[in-house]
Amino acid sequence: MIFRGLSVGAMDSNCYIIGDQGEGIVVDPGAEAKRILKAIDNLGLKIKAIVLTHGHIDHIGALAEVQDATGAEVWIHAEDAQQLTDASKNLSIYVGPKLSVKAADRLLQDGEIIKVGDLEIEVIHTPGHTRGGITLKCGQDLLITGDTLFAGSVGRSDFPGGSHSQLIASIKNKLLKFPDETLVYPGHGPASTIGEEKKHNPFLR
Repeated sequence: MIFRGLSVGAMDSNCYIIGDQGEGIVVDPGAEAKRILKAIDNLGLKIKAIVLTHGHIDHIGALAEVQDATGAEVWIHAEDAQQLTDASKNLSIYVGPKLSVKAADRLLQDGEIIKVGDLEIEVIHTPGHTRGGITLKCGQDLLITGDTLFAGSVGRSDFPGGSHSQLIASIKNKLLKFPDETLVYPGHGPASTIGEEKKHNPFLR
């Protein structure tokens, strides 16, 4: 498996490039499209899809440019689909120029398996930050948690569609069940492990 993370944009959003057997996906291209595209080129991957953990502006800001350059489809959970086409729902209306991009090519559901080469990536619906927030389980020991779970913190739930109780339930019932050594790669900030978050995350006590 090829796994590359980039911190992009003013909000330091984490974009991830995942590949296997020459095929790849991009997760959350939030900004700096040229930098993302250069990394893809350096890795020698053919991008089949751009997968979004949710549809907020800091995770989709470079979406259109990356899609145009790669020809990849855009995949997002069904409950966040409107965030792509509605500037108020993706929050861009509040932080700068309104952003509206094309509708998704595929609407994801909980439990779906995304195949990248020989790698299987499971879609886990983890609502709370948004209604359609997802976590991606890559292989046996790696989770991309979007803005659901951070190192030492959890995602905001005060945006439209957010729910703190739902967020905590998603984490405790769906993510903390994984082994302690499972790697956690969040939407912002450094990586962690499930074990570290069980022990030290104050929001999960």
